[in-house]
Amino acid sequence: MKSKGLAVLKLFLPYLAIAVSLLVYFLVPGNGKQKQTDHPYYVYFLLILGVGFLVFALVGIFNSNIRKTAFEKAPFFTGVIIFLLFLNFITTKTLLLPTLYFPSLDRIIGLIVENKWFLLKNVLDSFGLLGKGFLWGVSVGFLTGLALGYSKHVGYWLTPVTKVIGPIPTTAWIPLALSTFPTTQSANVFLIAFAVWFPVTLMTSSGIQSIPNVNFEVSKTLGASTFYQIVHVAIPAAMPSIFLGIFYGTVSSFATLMAVEMNGNSSGIGWYINWQKSVMMYDGVYAGLIIIAAICSLTLTILFKVRDKVLVWQKGVIKW
Repeated sequence: MKSKGLAVLKLFLPYLAIAVSLLVYFLVPGNGKQKQTDHPYYVYFLLILGVGFLVFALVGIFNSNIRKTAFEKAPFFTGVIIFLLFLNFITTKTLLLPTLYFPSLDRIIGLIVENKWFLLKNVLDSFGLLGKGFLWGVSVGFLTGLALGYSKHVGYWLTPVTKVIGPIPTTAWIPLALSTFPTTQSANVFLIAFAVWFPVTLMTSSGIQSIPNVNFEVSKTLGASTFYQIVHVAIPAAMPSIFLGIFYGTVSSFATLMAVEMNGNSSGIGWYINWQKSVMMYDGVYAGLIIIAAICSLTLTILFKVRDKVLVWQKGVIKW
């Protein structure tokens, strides 16, 4: 009975935090320096969080897994709300931080809501650029790593080259890429592809080289051709390392995307952040950072889901 009472109390903690946040928002006077918004967007956000968690908890009545997740996540959910309460308090109720560089949550959330279509256009432009570079980087990196790992002759010539140019930071190639490629778009695609290429190449070749030679010897004894050995022995055994290289490449691609969009692009979420900084609109800077963080996290989550489906025997070994 006592344990059930504690479990129910856990579910009420987020709503207690929301209630305190609303009391502070309406009852504590502001510092008078923050620019006022047309609507209390922070309040709307808190209410949406509350409704969302309530729906999640109600669904948990009929699903044990969701119910267990709701009980486990309630304290964390409460912590997030308290953090936002603290952040909103020091930015809107006190003068501890300069209001120019630390806008209120109302302004940040309001900007995302009011400029959602313009932000969406920039996100789509970023995804278009990222997608091209990422696909090129993964494709070339996989083939390069496959050749390096499987063929000693290719490795003899390419391994030193890879070791020399691979570790060079991608941003160091920006001046050369912009002067070499005919358009800024093609230069940016190359830079993102380069950021993905090296980790995918490194992990693919490493994964293939770590396969015991007996696997290839047995398949060769049974009459397997070179192509068969690559497709049915080398690649499946190296898949955990290949996915690890793709994860590293994904993170590098997002970092490179931000860098290249701040140098010569006229659209994209990185360009938007740089533009907002140049006009001293830091609510836009924080909005852009929130969006890119959410997109990067969602992308990695999807990649991990794909990995768990492909590598069923390794599900849960690397968690995200």
